[in-house]
Amino acid sequence: MEPHMVFVSLRDRPQVRPSHPFLRFCRRLTVMSVLVLIQSRCSHAPQVIGGNVTVVQGGTIVLPCKLTDTTEALTQISWQRTTRGKPHNDNFFTILPKDGPKFVNGYDKRFEFIGSLNEKNGSLQLSDVTLVDEGVYTCIFTLFPTGNYKTEIPLNVLVPPVTYVKDNVPVLGDEEVSLATCTAAGSRPPAGVRWLTGTLAEKVRATTNSTQHANGTTTTVSLLLGVPTRDINQRSVQCVITSPALSKEETIPFITQVYFSPMEVNISATSKDSFQCVTEANPTAKFTWRRSGQSLPQSAVRVDGATLQFLSMGSALNGLYQCEASNRYGTGHGYLYVHLTSGTCTACWTIFGLLLFLIVIGVSAWYLYKSGKCPRTKEDTRGKRQKVRTASSESDRVQEEPNEAEL
Repeated sequence: MEPHMVFVSLRDRPQVRPSHPFLRFCRRLTVMSVLVLIQSRCSHAPQVIGGNVTVVQGGTIVLPCKLTDTTEALTQISWQRTTRGKPHNDNFFTILPKDGPKFVNGYDKRFEFIGSLNEKNGSLQLSDVTLVDEGVYTCIFTLFPTGNYKTEIPLNVLVPPVTYVKDNVPVLGDEEVSLATCTAAGSRPPAGVRWLTGTLAEKVRATTNSTQHANGTTTTVSLLLGVPTRDINQRSVQCVITSPALSKEETIPFITQVYFSPMEVNISATSKDSFQCVTEANPTAKFTWRRSGQSLPQSAVRVDGATLQFLSMGSALNGLYQCEASNRYGTGHGYLYVHLTSGTCTACWTIFGLLLFLIVIGVSAWYLYKSGKCPRTKEDTRGKRQKVRTASSESDRVQEEPNEAEL
């Protein structure tokens, strides 16, 4: 009960000038008695102790309520509330000496009486708190004979945000677009959202906006903006979210993505009979091998994703092979021309090459011999000595020429 102020005015009474000192003493004594009574009542008035309470949604909290400074008989403790879910004053709980605690206007198992009538403690415990429980709770003690004493306990509910990062699927280009979105949804109070971009700090920027909902929560959205080039693809960034409803700040890692079709499809040999198709694409390309104008010989070829392997070698494998790399953004192609000869034909060509070499050597030797560029031993086929030409016998040199022609 609130302390009462009693005002005593002597002006409203008939103005009687006391003529006797005794009458003046009585009047002074009456005023002093009233002031002592007021002071005594205010200094010993019962007090109800409560307090402000804050809890994170889904948690458990105690609504404190205790009566002090009284020896009067406690006849009842009752609870009222005005909340988001119950906007009008609602009597919902009482504790009686004989009947004990009980619900009024509906049962709610989340409330539990944890106080004691003997100790004049009316505290309640509320579990699984939701946002609709936020409001003002009133604890009332009824004493005999003075009546009711109460206090109000405001309950503040914090709502942690629902957090996530969304890839906005940017396609390779030269204009600024949204690369990713970081969201802190349905928080109370509003959450803070920021990006840690590291080495991309000069290539990207962030914009943030908030939307408040009818239930008192707020959704905060931050966009990461940049030009979708290949050099910012597959880079590490982080979205950092802060809120009083979170025990600590939350960090969500994210790998930036820039999507593009397969580019520069190349085919490289990994061994003498195996070839691999290589390209760059995002998302990763799928590979398909084909042979131009013909089907792949299943018994002689094995395909494993980007790899083409020949299980046997022969002219039956000859042809133009195509590797197709594709994803949902486009396709690219690489080509491999194969020309193989059988083992028998290879031997024939080898023999033919050797014969041709011998023929060339023979013809060259005959030509040199006929042209006189090849030195010869001049000997008479009949066993006679070869005549030696000398500068002193011109006639002898002329006569030998027909003999050389005969040879």
